[in-house]
Amino acid sequence: MAENLIFIIVSFFVAIIATLAGFGSSTLLVPVAIIFMDVKTAVFLVACFHFFNNTFKIRMFWNKIDFRTFLLFGIPSIISAFLGAMLISVIPVDMVKRILALFLVFFSAFSLASPKFAVKGTRFNAALGGGLSGLLAGLIGLGGAIRSSFLIAFNLPKEAYVATSAMIAFVVDLTRIPTYLITKIVQDTSYYILLPFLLVSAYAGVRIGKMLLEKINQETFRKIVLIAVLLAGLKLFF
Repeated sequence: MAENLIFIIVSFFVAIIATLAGFGSSTLLVPVAIIFMDVKTAVFLVACFHFFNNTFKIRMFWNKIDFRTFLLFGIPSIISAFLGAMLISVIPVDMVKRILALFLVFFSAFSLASPKFAVKGTRFNAALGGGLSGLLAGLIGLGGAIRSSFLIAFNLPKEAYVATSAMIAFVVDLTRIPTYLITKIVQDTSYYILLPFLLVSAYAGVRIGKMLLEKINQETFRKIVLIAVLLAGLKLFF
C-alpha cells in the first residue's frame, strides 16, 4: 500500500514537470515504477499514465495544436510505435537506452552552448524524429526526449509546442497500449487498480503545469526543454 501511494504522489509531480517540458512523464516515472514492480508492468502502467497526461494536455491546449507538424511527426510515430511494442521482448533494451542517452546528452549540451543551433525543421527530420520517438516509446516507453529534440527545431510557440507534442504522444499511446494488452505483458493484473488514481494525478498535475507555463517566456521555455533533455540523457546513461 505504501509503495502504491509513493508511486501515485510521484506521478502527480511528474505530470507538472511533463507539462512544462512537453515530455518526461515516462522518462521520470518508469525508473520509479520499476522499484515497485517488474519492468513490463511498469512500462504498461506508465504508458497509461502517459496517455491520461497527454489527453488532458490536448483538452486544455486544443486550439494551440499545429496539425501540419503533428501529421509530419505523428504518422511515422504510429507505425514505429507498433513495431517497438511488438519487439519489447526481443531486443535488448539496455543497449538501446545507452545509444539514446549518448545522443540526448550530446544534442542538448551542444544546443545549450550554441543557442542559435537547431536541427532544420524539414519534413525529413520530422519523419525521422517521429519514427525514432515512436519506436523507442513502443520498445522502452521513453520516446518523448528524442521527439522533443526534433520538435524544438520547428520553433513553435510554447503552448503550440506542448499541445503538438501531446497530440503526437497521444496517437503513439493509442497504438502501443492495445498492443501491450494483446501481447499480455502484464502478468499481475491486480496493478490495474492503480489506473483510476493515475488518472486523477495526471489531471491535477496538468492543471498546475498549465498555470506555471503561462508565467514562462519563450526563451526560458526553450532552455527548460533542453535542460530536461540533457537530464533525461544523463539519467538513462547512468
